[in-house]
Amino acid sequence: MSRIGKKPILIPQGVEIKIEGQKVTVKGPKGELSREVRPEIKVVQEDSQLVISPQKETKETAAFWGLTRALLANDIKGVTEGFVKRLEIEGVGYRAALEGQDLNLQMGFSHPVKIKAPEGITFSVEKNVIIVSGIDKGLVGQTSARIRAVKPPEPYKGKGIRYEGEQVRRKLGKKAVATAG
Repeated sequence: MSRIGKKPILIPQGVEIKIEGQKVTVKGPKGELSREVRPEIKVVQEDSQLVISPQKETKETAAFWGLTRALLANDIKGVTEGFVKRLEIEGVGYRAALEGQDLNLQMGFSHPVKIKAPEGITFSVEKNVIIVSGIDKGLVGQTSARIRAVKPPEPYKGKGIRYEGEQVRRKLGKKAVATAG
């Protein structure tokens, strides 16, 4: 039994859910998301709740049951509130700028790094903070990870791109040895 899968998902006001076979479409004020549900899982709308249940009891089905419930809950939250990830740029001369919808990063390489905004993702830049926002939680996280991978924080000076609030473990580096002479 999946503890997460057993919980019904409350459908907020202004969110429409359409279930056609194994395809679930969630439509809200911020946009529309659709997702294919595995054939072992059954999704039923009861009043203002979405109930997810397994068709048959197997070890894999319990895992997919909780996964499906979490993905659908994230879709509902995405079309009502949206998701935001913030990345901080640390380092002298490291900059980010917007060119239309795309992000232009100057990270100390011989060339600027351009990152195209995927469909449904918007970038904004405030001083040394990049804000990635959208309605699909997975796509926001994946895009943030791609931006961070351009120049991950290094352990000696902490320079690079990091998530807001991320702690970078620092190393000491070389120590000057006093010579006795």
